Amino acid sequence: MFQSFEDAGETAQTGERLKALRAELERLGVDGFLVPRADEHQGEYVAAYAERLSWLTGFTGSAGLAVVLADRAAIFIDGRYTIQAREQVDTALFTPCHLMDEPPATWLKANLREGQALAYDPWLHTSDQIARLAKACRAAGAALVALDSNPVDTVWTDQPPRPATPAVPHPTQFAGKSVADKLAELSSSLEEKGADDAVLTLPDSIAWAFNIRGHDIPHTPVALAFAILPREGRPTLFIAPEKAEEALRDHLAQAVDIAAPEAFEPALGALGEAGRRVLVDPACAPEKVRTLLADAGADIIAAQDPCILPKARKNAVEIEGSRMAHRRDGAAMARFLAWLDREAPLGRVDEISAAEKLEALRAETGVLEDISFDTISASGPHAALPHYRVSRASNRPLAPGEIYLVDSGAQYRDGTTDITRTIAVGEPTAEMRDRFTSVLKGHIAIARIRFPARTTGAQIDILARMALWQKGLDFDHGTGHGVGSFLSVHEGPARISKAGHVAMEPGMILSNEPGYYAEDRYGIRIENLILVTEAEPVEGGERPMHGFETLSFTPIDRRLVEPAILDDGELAWLNAYHAEVRRHIAPLLEGEGLAWLTAATEPISR
Repeated sequence: MFQSFEDAGETAQTGERLKALRAELERLGVDGFLVPRADEHQGEYVAAYAERLSWLTGFTGSAGLAVVLADRAAIFIDGRYTIQAREQVDTALFTPCHLMDEPPATWLKANLREGQALAYDPWLHTSDQIARLAKACRAAGAALVALDSNPVDTVWTDQPPRPATPAVPHPTQFAGKSVADKLAELSSSLEEKGADDAVLTLPDSIAWAFNIRGHDIPHTPVALAFAILPREGRPTLFIAPEKAEEALRDHLAQAVDIAAPEAFEPALGALGEAGRRVLVDPACAPEKVRTLLADAGADIIAAQDPCILPKARKNAVEIEGSRMAHRRDGAAMARFLAWLDREAPLGRVDEISAAEKLEALRAETGVLEDISFDTISASGPHAALPHYRVSRASNRPLAPGEIYLVDSGAQYRDGTTDITRTIAVGEPTAEMRDRFTSVLKGHIAIARIRFPARTTGAQIDILARMALWQKGLDFDHGTGHGVGSFLSVHEGPARISKAGHVAMEPGMILSNEPGYYAEDRYGIRIENLILVTEAEPVEGGERPMHGFETLSFTPIDRRLVEPAILDDGELAWLNAYHAEVRRHIAPLLEGEGLAWLTAATEPISR
């Protein structure tokens, strides 16, 4: 199993841990400390050694920040985790705050006192983050100060070691472009920006640029490393020696130098001493990188990581690989849903056994590298938690009359998948059907849209919410995120959300996942992955248009659809989608799975 169901949160011990941290802060002569859910590379997912926020607070979500002062503490989470934080965190110790409604800067202005010093680890915050927090501290008459070592690491006596698994080559047959071609493209990008060098800190950018993959982060095939990319000459990859075995060295020998991590800071200093113009992404590079360069005299160009956009624009090989991965994955999903429909009404399925079954069916493909994130296997009230993670303590059965939500994905060498289906166990209520169909209308609106080039996700996000808004409802997460190619299941820079301000370009893969959550009762989400394409010209049209190709092929539960709520175009889309699911997946199934698929994709009529 790639997924563990042990309870990762340790709320019972947070009081003693908080006490120990405060004692260490007093010893250091500072009045508070910032504890983000982050590592030195600022990726969404982190290795066990970097789970400092979870260790301190018990909160296991993928994003958050704790502020610890001598007499009070707060934890900041976004809308995905408001319920989860209340359940996992001792609110007598940490006050939960909504990241948007009461951001850290606002809280700091209200709670810091004049003359106090709030400390932080400069490897765990970006330059953008530190600029905002420093401004808030100044407004309170306090100071934000960097520490040379992390006090959480000092008091975390059994902190796990840093990962040391080998990195491996990612063949061009899957990557679609050679390392040399990518480096030439990046060199041109640096020339356009007037940069002599770029510092790469994001593991997925390094994985893409050098066609390597790793096993350092759960479910995300990257190796933790840094890189310096010159406009002219050979880049240097700073990676632990135990990760750079002969196969990796042979793969990179013609284009890339390899150095130990200890050489990274001196290399940054050397760039500064040489007066180089160095590109650093303030949105993702650690503040420590910026200060090392600035203190050494480098001319810093604050600009986006040059790998982010070309990585997001999938090439033809990556696109075809994604199509193949989704068809393979769709067959596994169909077999899973057929099994679920047979076993769940008999009371034979719980959240863990369902997640185990789905992973086992994906493994039967023979090419599963990993799951792409911990499966969200959520029944009844647990489905109302958008990022619920089942543990042995929280596990519950799938019961008749309830909804079961399963959000899952796989890592294959040719593509990354992510799909959510909401399933009726027994007979759904009229309210469930109404809410499900309202979510479905939003999903269809995104899937069908044609939009002008340079359109952003924020401009179309409303389409996913309109049917819900008309009923006074909404959901507190984005409608869609980018997805990598055998890389991170959450990839920037484009997304479909109120904050999605990057233009969607052909080749980008995004999710389409509106939802609705009735607290303590049920939750609904319908997710497919979609590929941005160049749309057929509109007769009489004046502008080039883009559209979406749906990549995911898994039936949508017909039992939850209320046809009267769909208009003729929406119903036609749903029936056409199910016909495509059958066309692509039926050849990969037989017996019970094929029979189930045939029934599940029958046209719906009014």
